[in-house]
Amino acid sequence: MDLDLKGKRVLVTGASKGIGLAIVTAFRAEGADVVGVSRRSTPELKATGATFVSGDLKSPGTPQRVVDEVLALDPRLDVLVNNAGGGVPTEETLADPFGGTAAVWSDTFALNLNVAVETTRAALPALTRSRGAVVNISSQNARDPRRAPLSYSAAKAALNSFSRGLAEQVAGSGVRVNVVTPSGTRTSALLDKEGFGAELAARMNLDHDKMLEMLPEHAGIVTGQLIDPAEIARAVLLLASPTMPSVIGSNWLVDGGAHKTI
Repeated sequence: MDLDLKGKRVLVTGASKGIGLAIVTAFRAEGADVVGVSRRSTPELKATGATFVSGDLKSPGTPQRVVDEVLALDPRLDVLVNNAGGGVPTEETLADPFGGTAAVWSDTFALNLNVAVETTRAALPALTRSRGAVVNISSQNARDPRRAPLSYSAAKAALNSFSRGLAEQVAGSGVRVNVVTPSGTRTSALLDKEGFGAELAARMNLDHDKMLEMLPEHAGIVTGQLIDPAEIARAVLLLASPTMPSVIGSNWLVDGGAHKTI
């Protein structure tokens, strides 16, 4: 299937690893011109051939500065993928029924909502000129807040609301806004022996490999397997493709059946 992405100019945030890196790789395979944004590059991102722009998007003014830098290289922009997000919860945050202090809430919303809002705000004039697309990466926790700090779940739920509302506001200009919602995904955060997954296993007094084996069932994933980031990337490509002009304001689940309601 030709997704008509060859030659399209794409900006991906949180691009250096995990889901973001998979998204960059998938767009490059389609022949797109990709700019990856993150605080630091990685050898894996460099190997994709994508252009790299450095930026801590949580820092005030940085989303506008980054978009300006991207457009200074080439004024075209066809697709924005807001993938930057996440955060590593502390033991105190996980134990707190409120999901952390006021400072934790502020930081979590800054990364998981405000970054997407401000990057989209900065990119919207260019996307309007191209009649382009925005794809935001959410989380299963936005719909099922029981398995993550409440601050994170609430921030991703707010991202869903923002995305649906903005889709209505900008559809008349030809810009399409959609969301992809993953569940447990095979990223370095979970898999690395020094990552959050290993830290979580230690808190649970479990072997790391045993915890990873249990995680799909715990998350309600009926396939019994954590999700490959490449599968999430394929959903992003479809939503970004100009061959899907009627998909507006949608939220595509790539969650292995974890979401249980109709």
